[in-house]
Amino acid sequence: MVAFAEGSPCWVDASLPDVEAGKRFYGELFGWTFGESAGPAYGGYTQAYSRGRNVAALAPKPDGRMPTVWGVYLYTSDAYACAARIRAAGGQMVMDPQPVGPYGTAAMAADPGGAVFGLWQPGTHHGFEAQDEPYTYCWAELYTRARDAVDVFYATVFGYVPEDQGDPGAPAEPAAEYRLWSPPGSAPGAATAVLGRSLITDAFPEIMPAHFLAYFAVPDCDASVATVQRLGGRVTADPFDTPYGRIAVVADNQGAVFALLSEPRGDGDPEPGPDRARA
Repeated sequence: MVAFAEGSPCWVDASLPDVEAGKRFYGELFGWTFGESAGPAYGGYTQAYSRGRNVAALAPKPDGRMPTVWGVYLYTSDAYACAARIRAAGGQMVMDPQPVGPYGTAAMAADPGGAVFGLWQPGTHHGFEAQDEPYTYCWAELYTRARDAVDVFYATVFGYVPEDQGDPGAPAEPAAEYRLWSPPGSAPGAATAVLGRSLITDAFPEIMPAHFLAYFAVPDCDASVATVQRLGGRVTADPFDTPYGRIAVVADNQGAVFALLSEPRGDGDPEPGPDRARA
C-alpha cells in the first residue's frame, strides 16, 4: 500500500458522459480492467485496475453541464480540518466533506485561481495501489493565472515546500513560471516533489480555465499518442522532450484531457512510432 504525505495526490478519476465508452478507450490504451459499477448509491463509480491493482476510476457525470475531466484528489488525514484551512486561506468548498460509505471521506474545493481539486481522507479505500509505473498515474500539475495567490494558498493549506524551476540563463523572475511543491518537512526539489505549478501564459487559449492535469506513465509516448488517435481521441500538445521524459497532452474520445509521459530517450534510441510495442 502506498503511503501518502499530506497534500500529495492519492487518487484520480474521470467524469465522463459514457462510462462504458471510457472503459473501452482506457482498456485499450492502458490495458486497464474494470470492476463492477458501485451502483446508484455511489454514483455508478467504477474502479480501474492495472495488473489487479487499483489505479483510477471512471464515473458517469450526474449533470451533462458538468465538465468532462480527469480529477485529482489530494490526501488529507482530516478532510474537515483541511476544508477549514481552505476557506481561511481564500479558497472555496465546492462540496463539503462527506463520508463515502466505509471507503473514506471526500470533498471538492477550488483554489483562489479557480482550479478545482478533490480531497480524500481514506477509510477502507487508501488511494493508488500502484503509481509511477507503466499505465498508472505518475504526476500532476496545476495550471493557473493567479501565481502569487495560489502559491500562498497551497503553502498555507498543505505546507508545501517550493522550488522554482526555469532556464538557468534567464532572469530570476521568469524562473517562477514553473514551481515544484514537496511535502512539508522534506527537502525541496525534483526528488521529493509531489506536484508542479505552471502558469497559463499567452501561449494558451484565452478560454482555458485554471485546472489540474494528471499524467500517466507509458513505455512509449509516441506510440500511445497514435493509439489515442486511433481510438478517436485527439492531441492537444504533440510529443516533446524534457529532462524528465517525453510528454504529450491528449484528450480521450469524450473530451477528458490528460498527459502521457515516457522515460527520457537516450541518444541511441530509435525514433518512436506506432510500429513499436503497443502503449
